[in-house]
Amino acid sequence: MLPTLTLFGLRLLNANRITAVNALLDRPGKSTVAFLNAHCVNTATHDGAYQRALKAADFILPDGAGISLAAKMTGQTFKANLNGTDLCEPLCREAARRGLSIFLLGAAPGVAEEAGRNLALRVPGLQVVGTRDGFFDHSETEEVVAEINQTSADIVMVAMGVPLQEKWLHQNRDALNAKLTLSVGALFDFNAGRVRRAPNLLRNMRLEWAWRLGLEPRRMFKRYVLGNPAFLFRAAIHAIGNLPKRTVAMPRSKRILDCAATGLALSVLFPLFLATAIAVKATSPGPVFFRQDRVGLNGKTFKMLKFRSMYIDAEARRAELLIDSEREGVCFKMRNDPRITPVGRFIRRFSIDELPQLFNVLRGEMSLVGPRPALPCEVAAYPTSALRRLQAVPGITGIWQVSGRAEIGFDRMIAMDVTYLRSRSLLLDLFLLAMTARAVVSGRGAY
Repeated sequence: MLPTLTLFGLRLLNANRITAVNALLDRPGKSTVAFLNAHCVNTATHDGAYQRALKAADFILPDGAGISLAAKMTGQTFKANLNGTDLCEPLCREAARRGLSIFLLGAAPGVAEEAGRNLALRVPGLQVVGTRDGFFDHSETEEVVAEINQTSADIVMVAMGVPLQEKWLHQNRDALNAKLTLSVGALFDFNAGRVRRAPNLLRNMRLEWAWRLGLEPRRMFKRYVLGNPAFLFRAAIHAIGNLPKRTVAMPRSKRILDCAATGLALSVLFPLFLATAIAVKATSPGPVFFRQDRVGLNGKTFKMLKFRSMYIDAEARRAELLIDSEREGVCFKMRNDPRITPVGRFIRRFSIDELPQLFNVLRGEMSLVGPRPALPCEVAAYPTSALRRLQAVPGITGIWQVSGRAEIGFDRMIAMDVTYLRSRSLLLDLFLLAMTARAVVSGRGAY
């Protein structure tokens, strides 16, 4: 039995790339494959025929960072990102090894043919037995199906765009003789060299969508600029509907507030995210995001996200600056920290650097309100009284943040956090979120 995860009412394959390829080719009989990404979820919300096509598919594969994040919001994790573009070549290599042939259907005239030639060059022994563009009338469907069947193709890849390709395959799956049929989106354009893929750096950062938005801003504006925030909001609502009733560290009402408010915040703040990422990348070498080990609930570490506000050697220089810390206790703070970039100083002043932690909230690693997550070295130096902070899910904001942030000494911070833990409630969280907005505008203690 192949492992799957249920998300948005659909069962998605949860496997690494090699296992996925073998699963697609080993299944007896005929199989239809669809991919699910953020745009697909948005489209399925208002297209019933597309929903039915997805549910009828024999395999649905997770595609992209959005689907991975939505899974984490429900406490699940995918083993791999199985997008069609990256899966294509391993699938073709295994098909060639097994002596299976391929037909490419879709894209503009000449694109499928060029994509087929390039695939055959990259994959020795691959049999591309036919190609046809996707610009045909509905009345020609029987003729197209007959043309495909005449080639005796074992695998048919259809690139007509979401949702047309899935609906076309759903309507014609019984008439097609191929063992495996897949909806592959822009795959032919990539393989034909008509559309450039994002550099590996952006792919590793899960920002390939931003690259495509930059290449085709008018065509992709609705899909990404409007669609990504809408998807995050839908993912938050979906996560709320799948929450356990209560845990000791996180009451259900608190998690609902986290998911709903975070989904809304990401929808509104998306342009600010994009502008900040560009500013960070353009003004100093290094990654856009800074990932740092922090200690969360019950001492468990996780990777906390921030926009990078320091030069890339900041961690190496921390030890030499500890003596100049301007904050009492074990937590290091320095008003004129030389490791901070000019852009970093601005985004820290208005707490913009903290915004990526909204993704930590969606993953359940943090909450909007709670004790600030500490560094492992800080926790190692905690007095016994401070360990109480680890009994709650850490937060982006809290009592000490709205009371002066870095101006608050360590002992007072601990006292404030313990007070919060004793009296926490949904009403208190709402009050602290409102006070956070005032603290951000004033900038008090932000450095």
